[in-house]
Amino acid sequence: MPFYRQMGQIPRKRHTIFRKEDGSLYREQVMGTKGFSGIQSILYHHYPPTEVLKAELHSNCTIEFEEQEALRHRHFLTNMYKEQGDAVAGRQYVLGNEDLLIAVANPTEPMDYFYRNGDGDELLFVHTGTGKVETMFGTLTYRPGDYIVIPIGTIYRILPDEGDSKFLVVETNSWITTPKRYRNAHGQILEHSPFCERDIRGPETLDTYSETGEFEIRTKSRGWMHSHILSHHPLDVVGWDGFLYPWIFNIEDFEPITGRIHMPPPIHQTFEGNNFVVCSFVPRLYDYHPEAVPTPYFHSNVDSDEVLYYVQGNFMSRKGVGEGSITLHPSGIPHGPHPGTIEASIGKKETIELAVMIDTFRPLRVVNQAHALEDPQYVYSWLHK
Repeated sequence: MPFYRQMGQIPRKRHTIFRKEDGSLYREQVMGTKGFSGIQSILYHHYPPTEVLKAELHSNCTIEFEEQEALRHRHFLTNMYKEQGDAVAGRQYVLGNEDLLIAVANPTEPMDYFYRNGDGDELLFVHTGTGKVETMFGTLTYRPGDYIVIPIGTIYRILPDEGDSKFLVVETNSWITTPKRYRNAHGQILEHSPFCERDIRGPETLDTYSETGEFEIRTKSRGWMHSHILSHHPLDVVGWDGFLYPWIFNIEDFEPITGRIHMPPPIHQTFEGNNFVVCSFVPRLYDYHPEAVPTPYFHSNVDSDEVLYYVQGNFMSRKGVGEGSITLHPSGIPHGPHPGTIEASIGKKETIELAVMIDTFRPLRVVNQAHALEDPQYVYSWLHK
C-alpha cells in the first residue's frame, strides 16, 4: 500500500482558498477510489480538469479471443513479436479474462499523446530498457526489473530512451496493491514481508506546465478508446498530497523467503488485485534440508490459472523456455517440472532466475493474435523421450 506523500505547493487545509500570484484560484481535484472510502489524493491544477475542447470515439478496444479448444498447457514466444511503437498503442495482447488483460510491448517511440486507463490500475514490468513516465503526479524514471504501478484515472505518457525496450503489461478492472497479509491494520508493511516502504519509489519531480493549446488524452473505458482534446497541458498540477499516486518497485529488491523444504508459490507474492495475484521469482538459496528436493512438486491448479513470464536466468523446472516466454498452465489439469529436472535439482544450492508469475482465479482465454507466437508442441514436452 503506498504511504502518504506530498509534492509541490498545497494549502495548509484541504478545500480552502488557494490562489495564484495573479489572484485567481487553483482548481482543486479530489481523486479517490471506492466512492471516497478508498485511498485518495488531492491535486491542485492551473486549469479545471473538466475543460475539454472536443470528445470523440478513437477506436474499439474489443479483444478477440479464440474459440474453445482442448484444455492444455500453452507456451508463447513473445520475443517473436517484433512490432515497435509506443507503450500503449504498441501492446500485443496475449491472454485475458473478465478481470485483467496480459500483453507485451516493445516501446521504442515516445507517446505524442497522453493516456489514462478509466477501467482499472495498470502494472508495467520493465524487462529491458530505460526511460521516464510523465504523470499528473510527477515524473518517474524506470530501468530493467521495475514494476510500475499506475492507478486508475492517472494521466500519463511514457518516453523511452534510445535502445531496445520490452514491457510485460497487466491491465486490470480493479486495483493493484501489496498483499494484505504483509500489512498491519494501519497499512504499514510488516517485518516478515519480502520488501518494505524503503523499496518503493514514487514520483521524483513534479514538472508543472501552464501553457495552453490543444493536447490529446486517450482514455480507455467501456471497451473503447476515447479521444479528449484539452485546451491546456494535462500536466498542470502545482501540488498534491495523499495516498494515491504511481509508484515503482524493482524485482531486485524482493527478498526471497526460503525454508528447509520446498516452499509454496504464495511466498513469492508481490501484488494482489481482484481475482488475481502477481509473484516474483528471484535468485535465492535452495531448500537446506539434507534430503530436500528443490524443484517444485507436481501440483494441480484446482481453482486458478498460472501464467509465468520468464525474464532471465536458468529456469530450473522448465525445458524449452527462454527469456520472453509466457507459459499458461490452466486450472483443471496438473502441471509440474519437466522430465529430468527433479533429479538434476537435488544437491543444488541456489537458483539464478528472474520470472514474473500471475495467478488468476477465473479462467484465462488466449487472444487470437497470440497464435502467431505459440509453440504448439509445448503440451507434449512432458513426454519421456
